[in-house]
Amino acid sequence: KQIVDAFGDTVLVGAGTILDCETARMAILAGAEFLVAPILDPASIRLCRRYAKIIMPGALTPTEILKAWELGADFVKIFPADALGGPAYIKAVKAPLPQVDMIPTGGVDIGTAADFIRAGAAAVGVGGALIGKQIVAAGDWELLSEKTAEFLQVIGTARQG
Repeated sequence: KQIVDAFGDTVLVGAGTILDCETARMAILAGAEFLVAPILDPASIRLCRRYAKIIMPGALTPTEILKAWELGADFVKIFPADALGGPAYIKAVKAPLPQVDMIPTGGVDIGTAADFIRAGAAAVGVGGALIGKQIVAAGDWELLSEKTAEFLQVIGTARQG
């Protein structure tokens, strides 16, 4: 709520590590426009559909991935993507499930982001490789902006061919 109050007019605020419907509802009421979960919770997907909020539940197996999509996920967070082969896993799963928009997280960095996009990922989720504890502790938002621009460049190039 504090972030929405302070920056809601200039950034799209979301909430992560949603594990259940109650937490999802609290995040929405606090102003979150999108929710990200490491797990597949059908009740959270239904709630987000009801409130027209973007939901990215986590899944790993093809069965979980398809189930999340069929339940109404906007994107399916493939977590942890590096645990089963990284970009090669995304490519393998996209073959029978081309309709599913997947966002790999876990093991995505500046060296692997383009590979994930070329493998068929709709986007990538980047955590520590983009915004480490040092950046936050130092308040080095310029460095964060530079690293973000670098990721966007790499991803843009990968999407072009």
